[in-house]
Amino acid sequence: MRDKRDLTRVVRTPDGRVVLDPTGRLGGRGAYLCDDPACRAAAVKKGALARALAVPIPGALRAELLGSPAPESMTTTDEGGARGQE
Repeated sequence: MRDKRDLTRVVRTPDGRVVLDPTGRLGGRGAYLCDDPACRAAAVKKGALARALAVPIPGALRAELLGSPAPESMTTTDEGGARGQE
């Protein structure tokens, strides 16, 4: 089992956006992905992440998770959090 800090949290916020949550504190339905590129690719391509969040994954976020160049309009958060990321 992996430590929670070694995972990436993806959240469907109450307003319906799907974003990365580097702080681990955003409200909404969350899913965790390991940092291994093969693991991320499998979760995205097989639809496991979309099923876990119960919404389709936006193209920009999909590209970021797969390591592809992402458009500049991609939404992420940069709020501080409990792990000293302030």
